[in-house]
Order: sequence, then structure tokens, then C-alpha cells
Amino acid sequence: MPIEEGEIEVLFRSAESEARVERKESIADPDRICQAICAFSNDLPGSGATGVIFVGQRDDLSCAGLTVDTRLLETIGGWRATGKFQPFPIMSVRAQSIMGCTVAVIAVEPSENTPVRYDGRVWIRVGPRRALASPEEERRLTEKRRAQNIPPDARGVSGASPDDLDLARFTLEYLPAALPAEVLAENGREHTQQMRALRLLDGQDRPTMTGILVLGNATQRFIPGAWVSMLRIDGELLTDPIIDQHELTGTVPTQIRQMEELATLWIQTSAQIAGPNRREQADYPIEALRQLFRNALLHRNYEGTNAPVRVTWYNDRVEILSPGGLFGQVTPEAFNTPGVTDYRNPTLAEALHSLGFVERFGVGLQIVARELRRNGNPPAEYRLLPNFVLAVARKRP
Repeated sequence: MPIEEGEIEVLFRSAESEARVERKESIADPDRICQAICAFSNDLPGSGATGVIFVGQRDDLSCAGLTVDTRLLETIGGWRATGKFQPFPIMSVRAQSIMGCTVAVIAVEPSENTPVRYDGRVWIRVGPRRALASPEEERRLTEKRRAQNIPPDARGVSGASPDDLDLARFTLEYLPAALPAEVLAENGREHTQQMRALRLLDGQDRPTMTGILVLGNATQRFIPGAWVSMLRIDGELLTDPIIDQHELTGTVPTQIRQMEELATLWIQTSAQIAGPNRREQADYPIEALRQLFRNALLHRNYEGTNAPVRVTWYNDRVEILSPGGLFGQVTPEAFNTPGVTDYRNPTLAEALHSLGFVERFGVGLQIVARELRRNGNPPAEYRLLPNFVLAVARKRP
């Protein structure tokens, strides 16, 4: 439940020993503010209380005189989507004037999907200060998850066991990508403990949906719809002759790589000659298609459907159909608005970010628009259906 203005005013006047409050004069050191957000999200004592960070107030409770404008609030709000938080913190940012001092108020709700990490590290509150969590404290945070409140992709998959995950890939590829080297060097925990902390196993040591999607030895055995159909058609209608056809299975990272390899083969280039200069230009920019492919796999619905992601490559356009309609705060009116994003599969999003498939959350469609424009293609088109999202990239004239 959102914190009331009156309670914020009480915390604004409270002593600096208050465990629910942190104060910063400015945003000159964003990492320290984000560490505080992480610590409040983890709520190790289990108080259930909202943590508050006042930006624009000194430790002695005096006003720092910070200019709190829309740009500053947008900057703070954007930290949530940089990809350094795993999972996303539940937070709000607003300006508030208290006792003649205008501050930015960051209100952080305790997460139900702990441990929350920032830049690969778990931060907690120890009284009035923050600190890095010990292995024992991380274990406590892992055990306090409440399964009924966590997203579906962080829940255990019925019938699956740790043996259904690729341990070698987890050790050699996923762990080094997900955690800083110094954290790994200090980490003497067993693989099952590490997987639980990273939401790849649940509290009963069952692989989560994300674990199966990212590290599964037989992903489609447990999630039958988790595959991709790619069809290359010689024409502009679905009934025209098929040139090439592929059914891509395996893990989501494997599917992403295969989709991009096929797209690279199917893209055609033409030569433009002007005097002594020769220039080759593709009919589609690969980076735009890459973003559309990854969005389709990341945002699709993996529950209650056996429908695959479908890529249909015509002579004049590429259509990408993803099962699952819009989710959360992304309404038809807000769709494709910069900064407006939500995640049906936030744990999968974190995993793909760790593996380098997502650079920054919420900017994929802006990259698509930029790359199509640079290449001379028409803007992408989107059809928002109740149970599907269709993206269309048209060939460069």
C-alpha cells in the first residue's frame, strides 16, 4: 500500500538512526542510492515497512537546496530499468515539499522475490546502515520468498528436478555472467544454493520456469510452447510457395542465436554504385530484427498455450507473432512510449540481461525505430491483439 504524505513528513523529521530512512544531498553518486534501494527491497528484518530515501536532504536533517524537477525524477526512475537490479525493485519517485524543503522521495516496497541484487550484489539494512549480505543472510532471503506472490517464471515447474538443468552451462556460462568475479571468489556455496539465490530453483529445489527456459536439457518437455517457427515464403501471401522452414527448439538463448543466424542468411543486400563508389545496403537492418526477435521471446506468454513464436518472412515484409497480449502497465495507449515498460517474465528478463541479450530494459522498440529509419525502411507496425502481439517490419524500398 502506498505510503501516505503524513508518514513521509514524520520520517523526514526523524533521527538518522531510523532504519527506514536514508538521506542523500544529490544524485552525484547513483550507485549508493541504488544500493539503498536494493537494501530496502530485501527487507531482511521482515518489517514489511516501506523504506524511504530523501534526495535533497542532508544527514543533519537540513535542506540541501537541490533543484527537484521532472528531469531529476525521470533520471531516478530510470535507474530501475538499467538492468543492474535483479529482480526489479518496487519503487516510486515523486517530488514533495516538506517544511519548506523540496526533495525527491524514493519510496521502496519490500520485495516478495528476494534476494534482490544490485550490480550482482545483495545489499541489506543493518540498523541505520546498509551492508553486503553474508551467505547466511542471502540464504534467509531466499527462504523467505512467498511463492503465491512471485511471478510465474520464478515458480517451480512441476515434475522437474535439478538434473533437468545443464550444470556445466550454469557453471561455465551463467554464473560468471550473473555475478561479479569477487563475489564468485568468496562464494563457497553448493550449486543448488547458488541456483536458488538466482531464482533458477525454487525453495523445494525444483527448476523454475526461467531455469528450464535458460538452462533446460529438454526445455520443450516441460514447456511445450517454448519454440519458434520460422518460415521463408516466396511471395506476399501465406499460401505462396515455401522456400525455407525451421522449427527452433532448445533453450531461449539457443533459439535467439538460431533466429539471428537465419535472419542473417535471409537478408538480401543490393549494391548501389555512384561513380567510383560502391555501397551495399541490406533490405532489413539486422539490429532491428534482433530486437524484435528478442522482444517476442522475452514478453511472450509461456503459460497455458502451446503456440510458438512465429516468424513469417515474405518478399515484402517480416511478421513476428508472439503469444500473449500486452501486460501490466503497458496498455494499448501507452504501448511503444519511451520509459513505459512492464514484464510478464521479469526473472527471464534478468537472466537474458545477465547473458548479454538485453542491454537496457524498455528501449528495444526505440532501437527498432532508429535502425529501420537509418536503413531507409518504413516504420515498424504493431497489431495488439487480445492474445497476441504482431510486429511487422517492411522491406526497404
